[in-house]
Amino acid sequence: MAERGVTELGPQVYEQLRQIAARHLARERSDHTLQPTALVHEAFERLAGADPIAWQDRVHFVATAAQLMRRILVDHARQKRAAKRGGGLTVHLDTDREPAAPARDVDLIRLDEALERLSAFAPEQARIVELRYFGGLTIEETAAALQSSPATVKRAWGVARAFLLRELAT
Repeated sequence: MAERGVTELGPQVYEQLRQIAARHLARERSDHTLQPTALVHEAFERLAGADPIAWQDRVHFVATAAQLMRRILVDHARQKRAAKRGGGLTVHLDTDREPAAPARDVDLIRLDEALERLSAFAPEQARIVELRYFGGLTIEETAAALQSSPATVKRAWGVARAFLLRELAT
């Protein structure tokens, strides 16, 4: 893809991003104050304010937007926690379905911290989690985004998921 701003790509992928945002927020507690449309708009606003990016393809755009949505959700959770003195927001950690199925409550801030720890020694696995869990990409789409094989991504996804589940269980 040629270097284009987010405003030019927006209409092409808006609905997919809204679905990703809805999936993120479906994992949150029912009293969460952020709505999918607001999450997408915040991500678009931040992307539009950045320098134009040479988007490689739709997967690259969605992966970047998913990473940004993760940051927005973590920032929102931190603000909410600070306001309520420890009232952490929770999400559901995918354990079974492709790509994400609500299964287990997890504090979003703890998940982000665990991902940072994973990234310190296994950045590729952390990126896979980000693409799969936060981006909603399939194994095949993740492999394409990382220029890897689906088998390699599937193995790394299983190891990373086991690491996160262990980290979050403590």
